[in-house]
Amino acid sequence: MKHIYERENEPIEKLDTLFIWTVVATLIGARLGHVFFYDWEYYRNNLLEILLPFRFNPQFEFTGFQGLASHGAAIAIIIAMYFYSSRVLKRPMLWILDRVVIPVACGAIFVRIGNFFNSEIVGKETTSQFGVKFVRDYYSSRDAMNATKLSNANDAYHAIVHDPQYAALLAKVPLKHPAQLYEAGLYVFVFLILFFLYWKTKTAEKQGLLFGYFLILLWSVRFVVEYVKGSQGGIEKTFGLFTTGQWLSIPFILVGIYYLFVAEKPVKDEI
Repeated sequence: MKHIYERENEPIEKLDTLFIWTVVATLIGARLGHVFFYDWEYYRNNLLEILLPFRFNPQFEFTGFQGLASHGAAIAIIIAMYFYSSRVLKRPMLWILDRVVIPVACGAIFVRIGNFFNSEIVGKETTSQFGVKFVRDYYSSRDAMNATKLSNANDAYHAIVHDPQYAALLAKVPLKHPAQLYEAGLYVFVFLILFFLYWKTKTAEKQGLLFGYFLILLWSVRFVVEYVKGSQGGIEKTFGLFTTGQWLSIPFILVGIYYLFVAEKPVKDEI
């Protein structure tokens, strides 16, 4: 983004505000997205747990923030960019959206790699050679410690994977699609396409066009990969046909298609 600002003759100092606003919007939006899109039935009765990293029932427990949704983050970032463009950048909102989607697409790659390391958002069971045993997904930390008689969760997981005496425990863990890596790999292509369009073509001259491509590409990847992901709950039981992630991706794709048709060069007076 620094190179983009230099190319566009924007003060680099404005990047600090962009970074802070984007990070805050991502965290708050992703958290609220999970709460309202995927687990409102639980949080409606535990409102304090929405923004506090604790569980109060059945007993007080530090949990961290378990549950973040990329759809919520996307909505929050768009809202943040509206205020950033008008109050800080003094440019049309689509100007910043067309450019911030490039680093955002890159960031999405590492988010999914992090999900893989944490055994989050795992795929469905498979017999293919791509299957991975997500031990942390199959055994809770408490179950792992009870099974190995070890007091540290990380030690317990390590023992299940590497200690032959716990081979029976490891054998119970099914192979599942590493859906996070599938998604991360496809996001690499999304990033490279957007990067190429900005730096090597005149796509950015039409406001909203890069943003439209981003919405179509990224959320289409999400829609397709959902077919090998395990259920994450949410509205899919009510609406059927598609998963919650797919239903939430459809509006973003439609908005992207809209911008492909309405994108045009701005009038000079608007800049």
